[in-house]
Amino acid sequence: MNVIRILTGRWHTIVPPIALVALAFAWGTHPGGLVSLLLGVILAASVLAAVHHAEVVAARVGEPLGSVILALAVTVIEVGLIVMTMTGPKAQPTLARDTIFAAVMITLNGIVGLSLLVNAGRQGQALFRAKGSGGMLAAVMTLAAVTMVLPNYTAVPGPTYTGAQLTFASVASLLLYVLFVTTATGSHRDFFLPVDSQGNRVDPEEDHAEPPSNREALISVALLLGSLVAVVGLAKVETYAIEDALAFFGLPASFVGIVIAVLVLAPETMAAVRASQRDRVQTSLNLAYGSAVASIGLSIPALALASVLLNQPLHLGLAPQHLALLALTGIVSILTVVPGRAERLQAAVHLVILAAYVFLAAAP
Repeated sequence: MNVIRILTGRWHTIVPPIALVALAFAWGTHPGGLVSLLLGVILAASVLAAVHHAEVVAARVGEPLGSVILALAVTVIEVGLIVMTMTGPKAQPTLARDTIFAAVMITLNGIVGLSLLVNAGRQGQALFRAKGSGGMLAAVMTLAAVTMVLPNYTAVPGPTYTGAQLTFASVASLLLYVLFVTTATGSHRDFFLPVDSQGNRVDPEEDHAEPPSNREALISVALLLGSLVAVVGLAKVETYAIEDALAFFGLPASFVGIVIAVLVLAPETMAAVRASQRDRVQTSLNLAYGSAVASIGLSIPALALASVLLNQPLHLGLAPQHLALLALTGIVSILTVVPGRAERLQAAVHLVILAAYVFLAAAP
């Protein structure tokens, strides 16, 4: 029992070496059956381990650099999974769009809905700061419109940008992300601090544990790099198995985007729910909207560069069905954020929108 307890408590240290060994044996092969399933489990565990070690490093260096390091690690995971899958046996030029849109729907409806439901169920209503949340929501919707809506309405036929247009969208996305980080951690930091169930400001130092030591941080840097290598490599190995699984279950190729987004956002989702349970709804919303801003603001420039280097087309424009869901999400999110308080009904509305998106993705 003691051995099991030790292994369970140190899983994030054990997973990266195991993943690298598995990658070394599996590289260049097309595994199937139980081997493929085992590699998929190791891949998912590697994603969680990478985010954990990025959080350790972020806690050591402090803000705002810590937030940037964490966002960069998550972006590497997301872009790596997209590129490795996109360059698999079957070309998937819409995978980047599908994954980023899935991330937007999961953060704005799934994480927000779950966080509000958990807190409103305990406190009667969830309280948060409308100014900070509204600013983050505005950034997310602007990024989504520039990168995934406007490509449908340019002079270029099809859901694509020209090289110049893609460059503009990438630079604009990156600049807006940088401005978001500097605002949230600097000039208007008070807008993003949590409030309790009585509306009183909560001192963020109350929720912070002692920062890790230099030794712990250096170990996490090494394990983070190992995890990132394992994630990208195992994603490449698993491309054939992913396509076989989709065919077996009768799911469209676009469903891969949801799978990738769920993997990448799993740690943020769990952290947001835990914060909501501690009556820190604003922290939950910061995680949700911040993840959405990073998913677009950092991933689009990286994917644009990758599409040029790999000579892969990049289709960004959303289909009409997804445009409708994005518009509905924007309207509902505004109605949720503006009052600065929400009840279980608003939470349920967000979760129903997410459920409709997932169901229609599986059965278009």
